[in-house]
Amino acid sequence: MTTTVCPSASTAAAPATQTRSYPTSYPTFASYVKARQPVLLRTARSLTANPSDAEDLLQTALTKTYVAWERIEDHRALDGYVRRALLNTRTSQWRKRKVDEFACDELPEPEPMPAGDDPAEQQALHDAMWQAIMKLPARQRAMVVLRYYEDLSEVQTAEVLGVSVGTVKSAVSRALGKLREDPELVLVR
Repeated sequence: MTTTVCPSASTAAAPATQTRSYPTSYPTFASYVKARQPVLLRTARSLTANPSDAEDLLQTALTKTYVAWERIEDHRALDGYVRRALLNTRTSQWRKRKVDEFACDELPEPEPMPAGDDPAEQQALHDAMWQAIMKLPARQRAMVVLRYYEDLSEVQTAEVLGVSVGTVKSAVSRALGKLREDPELVLVR
């Protein structure tokens, strides 16, 4: 890094409308981004809930880093600089978010749930079903998951697994029979 002896003379010599360019820093910045982007993206994803927001956050932090590229003296500490830029940018975004809260005189009461829609019972049934499905042989388990959880047709399930439609029908039928006889699911019904 070069230091000018007389800063006022160097600024007076340069025209005021001239923009500063970084002809030598761009290749090193590009190689840094290419090498470290996956690691930095993981950091950004840990700061946001949405992968698209994480990519936007990383781009913003990298833009800030590029602008400050010439001022960064120790390029061995770039990861720390970018991580700090990620954190500061995310904090600024969080502070700027709009919060829609309205004060009211009465708290709204939640709608009463119908008798059979208890969330705890639904979760217990869901857990019992998955435990029973996990007891099935791998091939039958795959077919049941594709048919009933992924909502594929018998033909689509056969294509995905590379078997005939008849094989899917018979294996799913046997799997459903085993699920009907599972003692943990009998107690839930």
